[in-house]
Amino acid sequence: QVQLVESGGGLVQPGGSLRLSCAASGSIFSVNPMGWYRQAAGKQRELVARITIGGRTNYADSVKGRFTISRDNAKNMVYLQMNSLKSEDTAVYYCNTEITNWGGRSSTYWGQGTPVTVSS
Repeated sequence: QVQLVESGGGLVQPGGSLRLSCAASGSIFSVNPMGWYRQAAGKQRELVARITIGGRTNYADSVKGRFTISRDNAKNMVYLQMNSLKSEDTAVYYCNTEITNWGGRSSTYWGQGTPVTVSS
C-alpha cells in the first residue's frame, strides 16, 4: 500500500510565505512525476506545479515567479515553496504522484489535502 501525507498548510497574511511538504511511503519502486494541485471553494481542482523525476518543472501561469516546486528523490518527497501569497491562493492543496510498486504496477495517488488560507 502507498500513502501520501502532506504538511505545512495554514493561515498566512497576504505577501507571506508557506512551504508545503509531501511524503510518499509504502511499497515504492519508483516515484514518477510529482505535483501539487489545489481546489478553492466552489471551483474545480487545478494544477499548480509539477516536477519530473529528472527535475523538469512546469507551473500554472498564476503562480509563476512566486511558487517553487522541488523534490528529494532519495526521500520520496516533494515540496512547494509559496512566496508572495495572495488571497486568491486560498485553497486546499493536494499532492499527486504516479508510483510504480515492486510488482511493476503503476497507480496514481492523492494526498488527503492541506488547507492554505491567505487572509489579513
